Amino acid sequence: MTRIDDTFARLKAEGKKAFVTYVMAGDPDEARALDVVKGLPAAGVDIIELGLPFTDPMADGGTIQLAGQRALEAGMTLEKFLQFVRDFRAGDNTTPIVMMGYYNPIYSRGVDKFLVEAKEAGIDGMIIVDLPPEEDEELCIPAQAAGLNFIRLATPTTDAKRLPMVLQNTSGFLYYVSITGITGTAEASAADVAPEVARIKESTDLPVIVGFGVKTPETAEAIAGVADGTVVGSAIVSKIANGESTEDVLAFVKSLADGAHRA
Repeated sequence: MTRIDDTFARLKAEGKKAFVTYVMAGDPDEARALDVVKGLPAAGVDIIELGLPFTDPMADGGTIQLAGQRALEAGMTLEKFLQFVRDFRAGDNTTPIVMMGYYNPIYSRGVDKFLVEAKEAGIDGMIIVDLPPEEDEELCIPAQAAGLNFIRLATPTTDAKRLPMVLQNTSGFLYYVSITGITGTAEASAADVAPEVARIKESTDLPVIVGFGVKTPETAEAIAGVADGTVVGSAIVSKIANGESTEDVLAFVKSLADGAHRA
């Protein structure tokens, strides 16, 4: 059982849906990012997705790409990312952290070395968007053996033939991408999402969390109402990009969390 598994068990017992946030580590700098991340649990966040910036973020929309650029320019590296997690864990040993990023930095560091360091730092799971199920031997299976959840994405184009392969070695939860395309673009629709979530849940007992296109408390409530929870990323990252104070960012996060938890 990871912190992720424990969190979903607790939420289920409480009759609540999960609220998950995405923030880029090191955006706009390490100190400010750490302030925001440390404040997320008190703002109602159940699981934190923490982005590792990468130079070629092919799945990210403009908002997240720019966040990654700011973080890289401020000096964020994989080494500093691990320290960032350790610094968070110094004050919080319960909130799950999911590392979200791309395979190249992990490959460059060495998978075995990275997994030992990630577990030691306090990372609970990973979403590595450029490693398909066909490459599970690269990282997914070693990560699971090391006690880390490996979380996969499903999309509106993941058909009945593809879905079993996507689910095969997935653990923790399944991240359903509510729209086709990249992050931070169209608005998610609960009416569109509901039948897709129901279809996926016929094939798995994993929680299904829906992200992409969730920008308001109302949408967070609607999407969480048809899934096991929802993710908000670009809308929060935009607040950080606009230079809003940590307090204002966290107040916005709380409004989203309240929406998701009403579902």
